Amino acid sequence: MPSTTDPALRPSAEVAEALASGAPVVALESTIISHGLPQPRNLEVARELEEIVRKAGAVPATIAVLDGVARIGLDEVELVRIATEPGLRKLGQRDLPVAAALEASGATTVSATSFLAARAGIRVFATGGLGGVHRGWTEEQDESADLDTLARTRITVVCAGVKSILDVPATLQRLETRGVTIAGLRTDTFPGFYLHSSGEPIDWRIESPEQAAAIMRGQDALGGPETALIIANPVPVAEQLDPALHDRVLAEALAAAEREGVTGQAITPFLLSYLVRGTDGASLEANLAAVRGNVRVASDIAVAWSGR
Repeated sequence: MPSTTDPALRPSAEVAEALASGAPVVALESTIISHGLPQPRNLEVARELEEIVRKAGAVPATIAVLDGVARIGLDEVELVRIATEPGLRKLGQRDLPVAAALEASGATTVSATSFLAARAGIRVFATGGLGGVHRGWTEEQDESADLDTLARTRITVVCAGVKSILDVPATLQRLETRGVTIAGLRTDTFPGFYLHSSGEPIDWRIESPEQAAAIMRGQDALGGPETALIIANPVPVAEQLDPALHDRVLAEALAAAEREGVTGQAITPFLLSYLVRGTDGASLEANLAAVRGNVRVASDIAVAWSGR
């Protein structure tokens, strides 16, 4: 049930009204605004994504933590703050209690956004790409907290796969082990984030947002562990990053990271930044194309789900 009176959350008036009435709501993360895009484009994209949700007949709920309070839906002033305030932290689920206690502000990652959205009663969440198992896991055992959160959070996440800098086969195996359902939207292979396909097969294919909503109803009817549903929505071929360019620059980025001793939490921003520079911004455009498509699909799923 929607938790619009939850003292740990502060939904916007628009989101609170939508949740109370059963209207469709789509959760959006805030790290793409604060950490993923340069100013002022980040604010333009934030507004654009919210407008995509509204045009589809749903209510956008961009999620962030401001002054220790989890905001479920941001007004214009709060959106500008996320886009422009220096020093905002990047908050995963584990960071939320600390941020609340210290009245800190930060943007929410996939794990934190999924957790907060589900607690607020929002079932559908749109993002770009998930975190996952990092390359070289057998040595470093570096794995995104996204996977663990999705294994215990009843949320439907529309994404373009996992970031291509990761170990995609290992990530898919990990999701299978943890019981997270993956369905490809009009695709038989797992998307490659910047690329239309990673080449890795997935077991289930659906053809419409309505089928995604039907799976969600099946989750609730069957019960069992509160795991997520991942709807894998590939970036269109015409908007993907050139595969040859992607492979060349990624190989250069991985070699540079090893040469410079970049590890741990620093590795993902290092590799993504290298890709942006090495592709003259083409990787960023492919990323944004994927995010826009995911938001459209998530909005359609939320509308289909609200009519259940």
